Amino acid sequence: MSAKKSVRTICGVTAIIAGLGISTVAAGADLMKPGGYPERTVSIIVPYGPGGGSDQVARAWATAMQKITGVGFSVENKPGGGGLAAMPDFMGRPKDGYTILEQTDGIITAEAAKQIDFTLGKDLIPICVTQATFSQVYIRPDENRYTDWASFVAYAKKNPGQVNLANIGVEGSMEVVQWGAIEDAAGIKVKQISFDKPAERYASLIGGHTDALFEQPGDVRKYLEGGQMKAILNVLSSSPDAFKDVPSLNDANIGDVPVLQRVRLFWVHKDVPKERQEYLVKACDAAFKTDDYQKFNQSKYMHLARSYYGGQDATDLVRGLVDAYVALYKKIGFTK
Repeated sequence: MSAKKSVRTICGVTAIIAGLGISTVAAGADLMKPGGYPERTVSIIVPYGPGGGSDQVARAWATAMQKITGVGFSVENKPGGGGLAAMPDFMGRPKDGYTILEQTDGIITAEAAKQIDFTLGKDLIPICVTQATFSQVYIRPDENRYTDWASFVAYAKKNPGQVNLANIGVEGSMEVVQWGAIEDAAGIKVKQISFDKPAERYASLIGGHTDALFEQPGDVRKYLEGGQMKAILNVLSSSPDAFKDVPSLNDANIGDVPVLQRVRLFWVHKDVPKERQEYLVKACDAAFKTDDYQKFNQSKYMHLARSYYGGQDATDLVRGLVDAYVALYKKIGFTK
C-alpha cells in the first residue's frame, strides 16, 4: 500500500481507513517515567467476555506493557451492552492513568449513532490502536448443504430466512452494517442470531446451533487450524495471500460492498495528566514493537496490513472513522 494518505469510498462516502502513511513515535523514544508514574498495577477494562479477540489483544498488550513499564497490567472483563455496559464504571474511575479502557470500533459507531454523550478524541483520548483487521464469513467444514460462498448464496436464496448467522446484535455496529450490505448485494436474507459473548458465537457454529458466523480471522484462527471452521468469504476487495483460496468481494461479484474494518484500541480519560498520557503513548509504541507482541500480532493475521496507530495518528483515524460512519448511517437511513 502506498505511503501516501489512502482513502476508500464507503457507500459513496470518502473515509479514512487503515493504511494512512502517518509517522509513528520513534522506537527509541524517551520512556523516563513522569513523576514515577506508573508505580503500581494499571487496570485495563475490557468490555467483552474472556476468550474473544478483544480479551486476547488486551492480555497480549498487558504483557508487553509490563515489560516496557516494569509494573503489572491487569485485565478486567466487563461484558454487556455490545461493549457499552462498561463505560459508566470506566468514566467513574479516578483520572490518574491507572485505569485504561480497551474498546473496538463499536464505540466509534456509538458516537456516530449518537448513542453516547461524549466526544471521542476530546473527552476520551485514544493512546494507541494495536489492531485493524477485516472480517470473514465462516461455515462448518463438514457442512453438506453448501461448501463455499457461491453455494451458500444459492442455498440462502432458495431458503430465505432459514439460514442462521451468528453475529453481534448491536444495531448500527460494524458487523450488522457490514453484513447488511453483503446481504443486499448478494440478494439473500438470513436470520441473524445475536451473541454478546464471542465464545458463545463460536460455540453456536461449531455445535450446529447456527449455520454461519461473521467474525475476524485472527479471533478464530485456532478453530480454522483445528478444522472446526472454514472461511468462505473475505470481506475485502482482494484476497490476501494467507487466504488466497477464499473469494473476495470482487471475486463474489459484490465489489460495491463497503469494507468496514474491526479496530481495537486503548483509551484514557481526558483528565488524566498530559504527561501520563504522553508516557502511555510512547510506552504503547515500544510495547507494540516487542518481539512477543509482534509474534502475537502475526498469529492473528495482523501483519497483512498496517495495524498500529499511536497518539495523534490514533485520534485522526478515530475522527475519520466517526465522520465516515455518520455519513454512511445517513445514506442507509439509520440516522437523520
